[in-house]
Amino acid sequence: MTDSTIRRVVFFSALYDLLVTWPFATPWTATWLSGQLGALHLQLGLSGVAPSLDSPTALLFANLMGSIVTVWSVLRLLRPTAELGAADTAGRVLFSTWMLFALLHGASLVLLPFLVLEVAWGLVQGAVVLPRVWRPVQQA
Repeated sequence: MTDSTIRRVVFFSALYDLLVTWPFATPWTATWLSGQLGALHLQLGLSGVAPSLDSPTALLFANLMGSIVTVWSVLRLLRPTAELGAADTAGRVLFSTWMLFALLHGASLVLLPFLVLEVAWGLVQGAVVLPRVWRPVQQA
């Protein structure tokens, strides 16, 4: 892959993350978004437990996730490198794993589109950046 392609993929992956996760960075926006997702869950009659940030601890963890992913996204927007893209791909594997775990343990199916997009971005970004980062070390 060309450097330009790598930069574009990492940049747009970061932009997607920023748009999806910044609302979780503050208690006010996270509570609002959680309410919207809970309402969507009820409107669609989905199985599983509706999203909720009713406890202060759950809200804290949502805010921590939103804050760190927002910062991480801005870093990748400013420096869209193969190395940061590779680290992000590993993070996407973890996020996807835990979303799947939550779904298998009764979380609302409203999470399914997020899981699909997470896996898709992981595959696209991984295909672009991992061959660049995991090159065999040349012997002297």
